[in-house]
Amino acid sequence: MCSKGRKERCTPLTKQAVQALKTWLQEPRRGGGETVFPNVRGNTLSADGVQYLVRKHVGAAQRCCPSLTQKQVSPHVLRHTAAMELLQAGVDRSVIALWLGHESVETTQIYLDANLALKEQALAKIAPANAPSPGRYRPDDQLLAFLKGL
Repeated sequence: MCSKGRKERCTPLTKQAVQALKTWLQEPRRGGGETVFPNVRGNTLSADGVQYLVRKHVGAAQRCCPSLTQKQVSPHVLRHTAAMELLQAGVDRSVIALWLGHESVETTQIYLDANLALKEQALAKIAPANAPSPGRYRPDDQLLAFLKGL
C-alpha cells in the first residue's frame, strides 16, 4: 500500500493480528474484489476512510473509557504508539526506522526524544526523599548526550 511520500511499506503483524486477519479473509469480500480492506462501496479504503474509521471507533471507545475524550487519537498517533512500544521493548532504532519507512534513522530519534521526555515528566512528579523542596533536575550536556546515545 502506498502512503505518505508514495512509499510502499511493509508492516510486521503480531500473532493476534495475524489470527484476526485470517478470520477476516474468510469473510465474503465486498464488491467481489481483491481489496482486503474495502470502503463501503467495495473500493480501496482511502486515507480519509481510515481516519473516519479511527474517529468512529474512538467515539465508541470513549463511551466505555471516558479518559479518551481528553486524548487526540489518529492513525499517526497509533503509528507513533506502536513505534514507542517497540522502542520500550528494546527494539533497535534502525529496525524501527525501517519498519516506519523512515529514510534516516535520525527521523526515528524523535521517538526516542519523546520517550525521554515522558520519563522526565514522570520523574518530575515525584520528589526525592529528604529533599528540601521539589525542584527540576537539569542534567548536564554530557549526560544528555549519553542518554541520547542509548
